[in-house]
This record gives sequence, structure tokens and C-alpha cells, in this order.
Amino acid sequence: MKGWVKGLGAAVLVAGVGLWASADWLKLHAPGLLAGPIAPNRPVVWAAGPEAAPAAARPANIILIVADDLGWNDISLTGEGVAGTATPNIDRVGLEGVQFDNGYAGNATCAPSRAALLSGRYATRFGYEFTPTDTRLPDWFPTGLFRPDAMFARNIAHADGDWDQKPVFNEAEAAKAAPPGDKGMPSSEITIAEQLQGRGYHTIHLGKWHLGEARGMRPEDQGFDESLGFIIGGQLFLPENDPNVVNSRQDFDPIDKFLWANLPFSVQYNGGPRFAPDRYMTDYLTEQALAGIRANRNRPFFMYLAYNAPHTPLQALKADYDALSEIKDHRLRVYAAMVRALDRGVGRVLDELKRQGLDENTLVVFTSDNGGAHYVGLPDLNKPYRGWKATFYEGGTKVPFMMRWPGRIAPATRVAAPVSHFDIYATASAVAGAALPDDRPVDGVDLLPHVLGTATGRPHETLFWRSGDYRVVRHGDWKLQTLLDPAEPLLFDLAADPTERRNLAAARPDKLAELQGLLAAHDARQKKPGWASLVRAPMAIDRPLGTLPVKGEDYVYWSD
Repeated sequence: MKGWVKGLGAAVLVAGVGLWASADWLKLHAPGLLAGPIAPNRPVVWAAGPEAAPAAARPANIILIVADDLGWNDISLTGEGVAGTATPNIDRVGLEGVQFDNGYAGNATCAPSRAALLSGRYATRFGYEFTPTDTRLPDWFPTGLFRPDAMFARNIAHADGDWDQKPVFNEAEAAKAAPPGDKGMPSSEITIAEQLQGRGYHTIHLGKWHLGEARGMRPEDQGFDESLGFIIGGQLFLPENDPNVVNSRQDFDPIDKFLWANLPFSVQYNGGPRFAPDRYMTDYLTEQALAGIRANRNRPFFMYLAYNAPHTPLQALKADYDALSEIKDHRLRVYAAMVRALDRGVGRVLDELKRQGLDENTLVVFTSDNGGAHYVGLPDLNKPYRGWKATFYEGGTKVPFMMRWPGRIAPATRVAAPVSHFDIYATASAVAGAALPDDRPVDGVDLLPHVLGTATGRPHETLFWRSGDYRVVRHGDWKLQTLLDPAEPLLFDLAADPTERRNLAAARPDKLAELQGLLAAHDARQKKPGWASLVRAPMAIDRPLGTLPVKGEDYVYWSD
């Protein structure tokens, strides 16, 4: 009898442990499980334009190519290239056109940066301040068996486990937060696609969106005639066990675990059912871009080609990985191979324009949504600049930014003055002959007069960034960072100190007061966040995630 009881007790214990393990597994995998099945690949037939080209001159086509988390040092035109690997095709855009030496992202994280880019405005003007996230579980989960809902945010927040700095969670907001799909760029914003659509352009979105899932916020509701990609962020580049893929998991990054569990290898066309691409994601998006160019060769078109490379999860095509055998570090080699595929894609787009006779009449813009990410675990992505994605140091906001238009822009043009993502909106509008909206402030300016030398002065004397209590202004060559933790203001003279190493706040109280006044005036003109920040996470400025903390190191807290 005693043996039977002991056996039953052991079985109950094992079952209990399994239940708790299953609970954590379900919580991690819940979003992916709830998203539904993925259909096999199917061909995409792009809407075709006229059979013949118009006899009269037509407006220039515009292709906006945005990489995801590409660092300043990741390409060979602005840096060394990943592990010294050249990016000749991305370099072509700047070498055959204009390179902006001080090109800035609209924000230091994906979603708010894209909101600024597509709206032509500071995203804080319409409450898009934080990346949409969710800490809650589905209502049907039996919460009595699980840890509190905020555990979800705890499990995916970036943090070094043995670091003195810890994430700070907004438990009250986590309990009442709206679903992330309802957080996005409001339909009242007039996107660059809507601007160009109104001038007769056929508009195409490819790849990442990340600006809202709800009706009214999706690409097909925001001015795009056709959309093929993924709404909630990035996706896998190939199925994890595909024979043609090489994977690199970052076990030190909780977000990485979440991505592998929940980002399927899939796309949607115009909001329809999800289906699988027929090749490595970067190559798939490139192939579809080429098909879209061919379909629209006889009419003006705008293409927003938003690659998800080289954002995590890190997955390389085996052929690209094998081509970089000189790189011995596995993670670095996978990352470099992803950039290699991205570079190949840009080259194929440029070659297709020439093949279709569109080269001279197409403006191509290339940039990254923000700086390289610390959670990749690689140290030199933004070299020589300090900081990462999710910081307002130069490493988080200064991005590769270049334009190519052989019919108008002379090769090897350089613009040293600061410019911003939201200038692409005004520039594209001018190219298309579209008047800027007059019922709202538009923060972008047309960059072509500055590129062509017909305008004098800087496009912007002052630029701003904001994420919660972390607020930054660049005025002339002076830059002020203010935040809640650490509370010390950070004042830098970028002309003398472009890598932000000498804090002059104490030495220049006059300049500190001037920039503080500019920040206060700017904040007064912005809107309250459309949704609350759910977590404030610490970010080490000079080392990536997965490395040991350094005593006395610089850090910031980032709200999201």
C-alpha cells in the first residue's frame, strides 16, 4: 500500500512539474499558436500597368528600401562592413548618387521610426511614441495556474541577469493595456503612399509593416494598392530545419526565444490568408520587387521595400554562409551572410531598373530604420559611434542614408548637414508634384535642392527625439540627452566629439539652458502617447547584450 501511495505521489509530482513546464511553454508560444495555420506557397500576380509606355514624360518612379536594424558599420560605404565584408551594391546607391553623412532615423526603435518615415512628421505629433507591445495573455488562459500577466513582459525584456540595473515594469498599465494590434499609426495620418497615390502612382508595400494590425492602420488601408509582407514585425527567413538555412540562436536574449517561438515563415497579400514564401525571405522579397517593377514599367510607381534583414532571428542562407568561411565566429558569420543577401537584393533591384529602361527616371532611397541592436550580441555594429538601437546616442539614431537618381543627382555627391527620415516624405512629394498637407505640421523638407546645390543652409537647424522621459535635441552641432535614469544631463559638441564621450553639461551651462529650452518648447507641441509604456529597460552603452557588466559603465533606461 505504501509503495502504491509513493508511486501515486511521484506521478502527481511529475505531472505537476510537467504542467508548470507546459504553462511556461504555452505562454511563450501562445501568440504563434493563436495566429492560425500557414498555407503552402502560392504565386503572387502583381496588378499590371499599361502595355506600352506613355508618349509624354511621366513623373519619376520612387523606390524606398529600408533595412531592419542595420548598423552604421555594417556597410562598407559608411564603415568597415561586417567583419570587413564589402557591400558593393548598397554602396552603389551612395556612390552613384548622394550620401548623407549625418542621416538620422526618426526614432531609435523600429515602429516609431517607420511612423515618422511614412508620415513625414515626428511620430510624437500623433502619439506614436512606443513600439506596440503586450504583456497580457489571452482571456481564456487559466490564470490561476500561471504567474501574473506581467510575467510575459518580464520574460521577454532585454536585461543582463547579473547586472545591477534591472527592468522596471508598469504593472498597472500591463493589466489594462489594449491589444498590440490596436496600437498603430492612426488612419488620420496622410502617408507617403497616399500622397503619391493621389498623383496617379501605383503603390506597393513589400516586407515589414509594424504600424498596426487593426483595420484603418494596415498598409492596404494607408495608401498602398498592393501589400505583400508581414504586419506585426519580422518573420523567420526560412523554416528552422530547412536544409538551406544556417541558424544562430542568442540564448542570452529572451526576445530571441520569443521570436523563434512565434514568428512563422509566412507572408500575406493584401491582408489575405498567410502563406509560405518559396525561398529565403530576403531573396523572396527581392524577387517580388523585381516582379513589381516589371508589372509597373509603363506607369509611375512607388515601392516601399522594407526588408526584415538583418533583424533577429539570425538566419542565413547556407550558400551565403559558406561563402564567408574566413569569418570564424559563427554568430558573426551568420549576421554577415544576412547582410550579404541584403546587399545582393539591392543590386538586383538596381539592375532590374536598368534592364527595364527605368534607371534614369527612378529615385532610389536606401536607409535603415535605426541603428544596430545590442541584443545581437556583436560589438562593432555601430562603430565608431556609441550606443545601440533603443538609445538616442549616435549609434542608435545615425543610419546609412543615401539616394540615387542618375537622371538628376550627380555621382559621389555628399551632404554633411543633418537630415532625417521624415525628409523622404517631403522629397518624394516634390518629385511627384504633390503639395504637402496644409492642415497639419509637416516636419520633413525636400532634400533635392540641398543635394543639387540650389538651396543654402541646413535642411534642419534642430532635430528632436523622444521616448517617455528620454528626450534629446540636436541643435546645430550641439546635442543634449536628458532622461530619468541616469538623471544627469548629457551635453555633447558633435563637431569636436562626434562619438559623444565628453559631457560638457557642467562646463557649458549656457548651452545646456538653451537646449533645455528648445526641448521644453518642442514637448509642448507634441501629443501625449497613444498608449502607455509597459517597461523601462536598461541599456549598456558600450557593450552588447550577452557580455559581462562593467563597473561604473554608462547606461540609459529605454521606455517601451
